Amino acid sequence: MLNNLTDTEEGDGGAQSQGDSNPKESSPFINSSDAATEKTQQYDRKNMALFEEEMDTSPMVSSLLSSLANYSNLPQGSKEHEEAENNEADLERVTAPQLGTLMGVYMPCIQNIFGVILFLRMTWLVGIGGVIGTFIIVFMCCTTVSVVHSSGGSYYMISRSLGPEFGGAVGICFYLGTTYAGAMYILGAIELLLIYIVPKAAIFPLEGLEGAEAEAALLNNMRVYGTILLTSMATVVFVGVKYVNKLALVFLACVILSILAVYAGVIKTAMDPPVFPVCVLGNRTLVWKSFDVCAKTIETANGTVTTQLWQMFCDSPFLNATCDKYFVANNVTEIQGIPGVTSGILAGWFIRDLISRDKMESVEDQDDPLTNANRYVLADITSFFTLLVGIYFPSVTGIMAGSNRSGDLRDAQKSIPIGTIAAITTTSTVYMSSVVLFGACIEGVVLRDKFGEGVHGNLVIGTLAWPSPWVIVIGSFFSTCGAGLQSLTGAPRLMQAIAKDGIVPALRIFGHGKANGEPTWSLLLTACICESGILIASLDAVAPILSMFFLMCYMFVNLACALQTLLRTPNWRPRFKFYHWTLSFLGMSLCLTLMFLCSWYYAIVAMVIAGSIYKYIEFKEWGDGIRGLSLSAARYALMRLEEGPPHTKNWRPQLLVLVSTDAEQNVEQPRLLSLTNQLKAGKGLTIVGTALGGTFLNNYEQAQRAEQALRKLMETEKVKGFCQVTVSSNLRDATSHLLQASGLGGLKHNAVLVSWPRNWKQGDEHQHWRNFIELVRETTVANLALLVPKNISAFPSNGERFTEGHIDVWWIVHDGGMLMLLPFLLRQHKVWRKCKMRIFTVAQMDDNSIQMKKDLTTFLYHLRIDAMIEVVEMHDSDISAYTYEKTLVMEQRSQMLKQINLTKTEREREVQLIHDNTTPASPATPATPLTPGEGAQSPGEQVQMTWTEKCDGEPAKPPGAATPEGIKDIFNMKPNHSNVRRMHTALRLNEVIVKKSSEAKLVLLNMPGPPRNRTGDENYMEFLEVLTEGLNRVLLVRGGGREVITIYS
Repeated sequence: MLNNLTDTEEGDGGAQSQGDSNPKESSPFINSSDAATEKTQQYDRKNMALFEEEMDTSPMVSSLLSSLANYSNLPQGSKEHEEAENNEADLERVTAPQLGTLMGVYMPCIQNIFGVILFLRMTWLVGIGGVIGTFIIVFMCCTTVSVVHSSGGSYYMISRSLGPEFGGAVGICFYLGTTYAGAMYILGAIELLLIYIVPKAAIFPLEGLEGAEAEAALLNNMRVYGTILLTSMATVVFVGVKYVNKLALVFLACVILSILAVYAGVIKTAMDPPVFPVCVLGNRTLVWKSFDVCAKTIETANGTVTTQLWQMFCDSPFLNATCDKYFVANNVTEIQGIPGVTSGILAGWFIRDLISRDKMESVEDQDDPLTNANRYVLADITSFFTLLVGIYFPSVTGIMAGSNRSGDLRDAQKSIPIGTIAAITTTSTVYMSSVVLFGACIEGVVLRDKFGEGVHGNLVIGTLAWPSPWVIVIGSFFSTCGAGLQSLTGAPRLMQAIAKDGIVPALRIFGHGKANGEPTWSLLLTACICESGILIASLDAVAPILSMFFLMCYMFVNLACALQTLLRTPNWRPRFKFYHWTLSFLGMSLCLTLMFLCSWYYAIVAMVIAGSIYKYIEFKEWGDGIRGLSLSAARYALMRLEEGPPHTKNWRPQLLVLVSTDAEQNVEQPRLLSLTNQLKAGKGLTIVGTALGGTFLNNYEQAQRAEQALRKLMETEKVKGFCQVTVSSNLRDATSHLLQASGLGGLKHNAVLVSWPRNWKQGDEHQHWRNFIELVRETTVANLALLVPKNISAFPSNGERFTEGHIDVWWIVHDGGMLMLLPFLLRQHKVWRKCKMRIFTVAQMDDNSIQMKKDLTTFLYHLRIDAMIEVVEMHDSDISAYTYEKTLVMEQRSQMLKQINLTKTEREREVQLIHDNTTPASPATPATPLTPGEGAQSPGEQVQMTWTEKCDGEPAKPPGAATPEGIKDIFNMKPNHSNVRRMHTALRLNEVIVKKSSEAKLVLLNMPGPPRNRTGDENYMEFLEVLTEGLNRVLLVRGGGREVITIYS
């Protein structure tokens, strides 16, 4: 019999019934295929009968927890996360991410941050900028990247936070920066190869060339060998990324061993400084290449003999030869290039930085041109502070290596901030200590020697290494090759993500690749752009270019973080506990400052490129831009808001608050606006509305007074929003008009806040609770969320503070995640800030409560919500006599109220109906006409079961109150079995809720839906009353048919 009842309810009260609508959007949770197969018959024997009518749209939490916990956190990059294709073949290829913090974030960041600049330019930077100046540069750059925080990749974060216009523009700039970084690493590897490892391999020989000719020959060698190395690396990447990943550990080991060798060499200099003599003429360092002794003459047994050095500056080996004027006027001095860390030269560095650039003196002849320039160690570029900043900054651009690998991480939320901050801390420590140690161990003339020409062609940092300079040379070469491979691997994937998003139609071809997803066309484009950087051929010229692109990317990442915080986007919940928006603002300011410090013209060019891409994407009208700011903009923003619903991560409750007024037009529930303030905190849309009965012409002044009262109360409660008063012939229609017509365009409400009807059991209040139930049905049809605070007068005002306590969430059915989001929003307000969050869910007989708790813990961790979790087991139990009795009293009261409210005409009609039921049917006469609205049932009512029907399918005959038999039938009636089951659910749930949450400051609870027809409305109110009995503050919540919370920021 119960199965027949359920079948009838499902068959005839389906999607066409009022109050039963499908969700607005498809999601992994709501209305999923797994949930759809959970028929309500499966709940007949369980304790959830109160929720069974909506199990198709709001399934039990226990049936979905596994899906929630395993909701994939792999970033798609090319589309919204919720729009991932359900292709089984693709799903089979997705393997569970296994990388942890160390190997997934820390090591890749270390490898990308330590590289070409540390080994090839760090000593030169210290020599040119001085210890103090270089330390300031390092500290400033490290501070800039330290305040950048990203999870899920910078392109994805910016595009989804600031809109595709910003995301596309900055994403392309980030792509160009990564590509030019590959060119810089390749140029560094070639510099190591041609200058320090195999100098004779130069295709364009440098011997005998001076000045511009020598520089041109070096650049041509760099171009040829750079192109060859780029082709080789691109081939390796094309063949397969797995080979790059296998080589990554080898290259990383080279980096670590090289750094350890430098520190070991520093320690050794304290005990036994290495012998690296430097020959100085006056204050000019000589290229120690074509001479063996650092002296003009030497004394032998045969007398004074000139040296090879003499012959370099004089026209003959004899003492009376004609020599270079500078050579004659200045003495030749041999100094120890690495005096050691205990030599005390660090103090001399500070003196020279503050007072004088150099302690060595020379005699200059202004009329004598510089001759034999190839004999001196000369500066190849004019250096200044901002140039040094631009050259150094690429060495700290590897901080995104971890966030760009978020799809491979076991726990991206935990690993990315910890690994990135640990890597930044480690590398910053190494860089800043290197500045001090280089200044303490190596003479300034050696540090300023960029290519080691004064120390027999050795790499300057290699002269300090132990046990051999070759450790640094070989290690640096492999580390630069590894970093170049990483850039050629990451940049094409970034371009592929941008191309697949379709924001720039011209780039769509680069979204295609091999069958396994490898970005072939993007790799070809990356190689071509990288070749343009190699053709520049100068590492010092390429470094400022990529600095611009990276700085612009970091600037907008910081801007995205700051805006998300200031707009209080509900799904922006950074797990990093020390985060504050001022850090992001500071980082943005530093990035902008560094851009113009490095090169103002490069900065302008980069901004023009980004601005052009932004305007192009905006012209194509691809996306919705900065939706949070659009809410406070004018017509343009309103038009943009209508383009589509907000992404789940940007969803926030836009409230329509329905209040009632008394005869004097004063608001009867002022605490409703206090709760609104606590939920909204001045963000988003709030519309406070009230309904008046009558005609607009006769009640205009009354409507104006009501509007003024609403405005005054909104100012008092600090609710930022709009107020609206609607007048109609009756309150029910006026409320419905408010629900339908409030808002403008895309600036519309998505949730309704209304108070529980007071004194609804009183006979003269029956129309109020009927209006309330109709409102519940209308919000369901309109896909609006519904919040119903019960005992609203007990809710705190904005001036109160809870110093302790709990906000308890009873999560019984999943209808979009509203129950997860609301406590988080409340706890942002100072009233609820000290309250802790507890989440309870119900396990049935055949549910695994231990696994449910694990899954719920995982889900909340992905949501970045801190809450205590408890799974309450509710086993099947027999329905008690008390439940039968309470149900019977409820139904008797319902019938008696119906009779009390009958008018005289209705009483006479009821008597006639009873008479007709006991006599043979006869044709209707003119004296007793029956209309479809009077006495006759509509087809739906004839078939559809109600909450007050008997289990055998026969309609309960309304007892005639005018007769003793009718009164006798009321007291002899039997309770409806479906109502007994629902009452059993309400009593059992209330029992466990009161037991666990009686001391809670607030209880949030799923609100069951109303009956599918109106015959059992009064029973519905009684069930809700029983469900919340004994609780001080209750917030009943119904979702709007879409997901409102996501694991993504």
